[in-house]
Amino acid sequence: MSSPDLLFSLRNNFYLGAYQAAINNSDVPNLSQEDSIERDSLVHRSYIALGSYQLVINEIDPSAPTALQAVKLLAMYLSSPENKESTISSLQEWLSDAAIGNNPVLRLIAGIIYMYEQDYNEALKHTNSGGTMELHALNVQIYIKMHRMDYAEKQLKAMQQIDEDHTLTQLANAWVNLAMGGSKIQEAYLIFQDFSEKYQPTGMILNGKAVCCMCMGHFDEAESLLLESLNKDAKDAETLANLFVCSLHLGKSSSRYLSQLKLSHPDHVLAKRLAAAEESFERAVQSSA
Repeated sequence: MSSPDLLFSLRNNFYLGAYQAAINNSDVPNLSQEDSIERDSLVHRSYIALGSYQLVINEIDPSAPTALQAVKLLAMYLSSPENKESTISSLQEWLSDAAIGNNPVLRLIAGIIYMYEQDYNEALKHTNSGGTMELHALNVQIYIKMHRMDYAEKQLKAMQQIDEDHTLTQLANAWVNLAMGGSKIQEAYLIFQDFSEKYQPTGMILNGKAVCCMCMGHFDEAESLLLESLNKDAKDAETLANLFVCSLHLGKSSSRYLSQLKLSHPDHVLAKRLAAAEESFERAVQSSA
């Protein structure tokens, strides 16, 4: 018999966006050194997801293992725009170091940072060889961003062969179904629905269901799910962005959600696109005046 997976609950909470629950239930006894590093990585990544970048930067010292140093790099990258260039420079230096460059958490963080940079080819250089379920799942996200559904489906099949019931396999399946659209939307909805019945509905699960509802034209149901998500976290970027879109379709005022998104997450893709559109409109108005 294989030994029990002591970190299953912690991982699951993190994957499904229950970040505070992951932190609160992270005191797992009798962990090996390898499991302790993974536990600490997940806890610090949970703090990052909650926006506590400085806490992570302060807590991880220079003598910490490579995996934790990589997580600290992500916190530094996200903490302020001024840090981005120096962080990417450090990241490239570490990736080129033969001793640590192949560390799976370092490669995962590289993929995440280059995804933020929208440099998907560079992200794939570090994630494409896989090695962990998180790296496979990130590859699925990258291929969807690149509109390469053929590769996204291949990556999903690889995950299904490893563990069809794994939470990340199920999530990746939902992402692929959503991206493919059409009749696949209902399948994606059922995956998110299954998660919400098995576990506490997190912002991630509620947004997943809401996006499926919007794609199927069920905007009233989507709005209800998104307002439930907003009650859990009033500053969540995806919830605010989806509420803005949903409100437009329902003919309701959406300016409050957009204002909150711009204030809390000025780098969000929707905020950036709308800002660019507003600038273009202003230029057009001035040139025709």
